[in-house]
This record gives sequence, structure tokens and C-alpha cells, in this order.
Amino acid sequence: MQIFDTHAHIGLLYNDPLAQLRAIQEAKRASVIRILSICNSLHDFYTVYETLKSDTSVYHAIGVSPSEVTAPGKNWTEHIEKGLQLPGVVAVGETGLDYYKKYGDQRSQIELFISQLDIASKAKKPVVIHNRDAGKDILNILSERIPDAGGILHCYSEDAAFARQALKLPLYFSFAGNLTYRNARNLQETVQMLPLDRILVESESPFMPPAAYRKERNMPANTVATVLFMARLLKKDKEELAEQLWKNSCRAFQLPE
Repeated sequence: MQIFDTHAHIGLLYNDPLAQLRAIQEAKRASVIRILSICNSLHDFYTVYETLKSDTSVYHAIGVSPSEVTAPGKNWTEHIEKGLQLPGVVAVGETGLDYYKKYGDQRSQIELFISQLDIASKAKKPVVIHNRDAGKDILNILSERIPDAGGILHCYSEDAAFARQALKLPLYFSFAGNLTYRNARNLQETVQMLPLDRILVESESPFMPPAAYRKERNMPANTVATVLFMARLLKKDKEELAEQLWKNSCRAFQLPE
């Protein structure tokens, strides 16, 4: 079984670069063979990238999250465009909208999001999308501006009705450890109605641990528990499901299997 963790904040797990690399090795021993490393800010991206760039099992996304809307950095669009040319950088993100935390104002968040969608379109890269209490605006914007390479609704948090609308766009639906929670019926119902070829899995490390690890810091290795839960929920063989998720992930990020 080989698993692709499509969203991990490696830089938030530990400050120590050696500890970050050990977390990746632990993931590999647990069958998490590939990881997409993601950061909220450009400063964090370049710091983490320098640590992890030698490990070819780790891929990277570069972008500015809604949390950084008031201070994306000087010449931030140029830095994203430059970063997308680095080896192993396969996506723009995470970007999107977060109306729950009320970062900046909604207009500024939307402008930041659209700018990064345009960068992704130009670079022919997929976009990793953060959505919190902003589903309507997310879909409206994506319906007009989604890159040809598509996007990933990471740590999916909406319901099945939203998913039916989103399926009209070239989007993948990535599920984190919260899929395994008892009160996550909306997520469980959603994953059961989605086409298998549109589903991804992620750790969202160090957040959203699967139920079995809920009192611990979430690690990329724990992605296995989410896959096993999903297999039981979908009544699928775990090996077959893992293979399908792997193929979906490679396709989503335009990588060879």
C-alpha cells in the first residue's frame, strides 16, 4: 500500500529541520510514500523548501493563505511565480477564503485569491483551496477563474449538496482526519456520494488528527488511519482504495505514478 498525503504543514510540526526530516521518514515507514508540503506564507515556504528540497518524495505548493492577507509580503506575486519554477513545486496554495477568522476584509481576501488563481492559470498548475464559511463565494469565483489544471478543495468541510455543485468543476475533494469523527456525518455522506476518481486524502498535519490520535500532534504517518476508515466506510478493499487515491493524487498534481 502506498499513500500520498496531499496536504501537510511540515514546517508547523517542528522548528528543528532534523525533526521535520524524521517525520517524513516515519511517514514512509507507515506507507505514506509521498507528501505535499504546504505553507501559509512565502517566508515559511522558502524556509521549509530549503530543508526538504533534497527529499524527492516531498512535493511543494507555494502561495499566500487568507491568514496572510494583510501582509502577503513585498512583490509577493513575483515570489510565487519564481517559486513555481523550483524543482518539486507542483501547485499554488494554499489560497482561498476564510470568513470564520475574519482575516482582513472579504474584498481583500477575494482579491488575493483571484490573483493566485490567475498565477496558477498562467503557470498551468493546480491550486490548493482553503474554504471556511465561504463556500458560496469560492464556487462563484472558481466557476469563472479556476485554472485548466483544476484544484483541490483541501480538508473538505462542506456537505454533499455543495459537493454536487463543485463536481461540475475540475476539482478534487481532499479529506483529512476529521472524516473519522463521530459527528462528521456530513463528511461521511459526502465521501460516499463522490466518484472515487475525485477523492484525495491528507493529514493536514499538525492539525485534524484521526480519531485514534486526537490527543496527539497529528503526523503525516497518521494519514493511513484516514484511508483505513474511508475503506470501511465505502466498503472497499483497503489496498484497492489506496491505489485509487494514489492515482488520483498523482493526476491532481500532474505527477507520474
